[in-house]
Amino acid sequence: MSRRPKSDYVSNNSALRRRATFSRLSPYCLFVHTRPRLAIAQAVAVLMLAACTNASGGDATPRPASPPPPSPSDVFDGFDGPAGSRPNTKFWSYDLGNLSPDNHELQTYTDATANIRHDGNGHLIVQALKTPTGYTSGRLITQGKIPILYGTVSARIKFPSGQGIWPAFWLLGSDIDTVGWPQCGEIDVMELVNTGTTYNVTLHGPQGKSDYSTNGLSKTGLITDLSKDFHVYWVTRQPDSITIGVDGTALADFTPSSLPEGATWVFNKPMYAVLNVAVGGDWPGPPDQSTHFPATMLIDWFRYTR
Repeated sequence: MSRRPKSDYVSNNSALRRRATFSRLSPYCLFVHTRPRLAIAQAVAVLMLAACTNASGGDATPRPASPPPPSPSDVFDGFDGPAGSRPNTKFWSYDLGNLSPDNHELQTYTDATANIRHDGNGHLIVQALKTPTGYTSGRLITQGKIPILYGTVSARIKFPSGQGIWPAFWLLGSDIDTVGWPQCGEIDVMELVNTGTTYNVTLHGPQGKSDYSTNGLSKTGLITDLSKDFHVYWVTRQPDSITIGVDGTALADFTPSSLPEGATWVFNKPMYAVLNVAVGGDWPGPPDQSTHFPATMLIDWFRYTR
């Protein structure tokens, strides 16, 4: 959705971070999603999650059964802070500002508790707000906090939906400030666009100096509205291998042979996680009178298992 590239970074190199945000025009892009992209994407593969079910049941619950206790090798955040408190600085920092001018997103990312805070019931809130002067939202990153290499990164999330709402859970290469985007690589674990039934699983990376998109994997089946309940979104990386899924269903597998001719596999290196809610942009379009604010992402837990 909105990648680190999807917004600017808090680092000194804001230009690189903005470029990352413009990932939808990446030098190469492998993706699966439920609808053709707008003019900004040229080739699309349809991905509909077959009979996707939530392990916690059909109805949303404020706080489902706790996940298994983390092992010593896990990084785990259960977001158990008191209501109104900030996220744990051991794991998280903020991307700030208008990070996606090329993508024409409308939000300004802040570190205000109005946009990012614990709810006191075991969740972290990341939400977009409409203000008299525009839109504010939150974008959390693990950059410099958690070196994510091989293993599984997962989060249990209830995403918002609505016209112009574009939430995402994704990874960016930790070397973005030195090599730029898309050379750093980007893995979109899950991004929703406007509705909970339009979701995307994507890789972005370099292919010479040209820009284009190419088809990913295609599956068809029943669609579940992912915005109606919590789901576990995950990505497992091993050398030359990436698998992305929801709950117990693998959605897509990628290897170097999945890339277009001349493209470079840039995913065998440390990356960091991003959680954000974008507003507007070339892909979703602007909010309208039907859009509900605040647009709230609830995160039940985040885990990295090496």
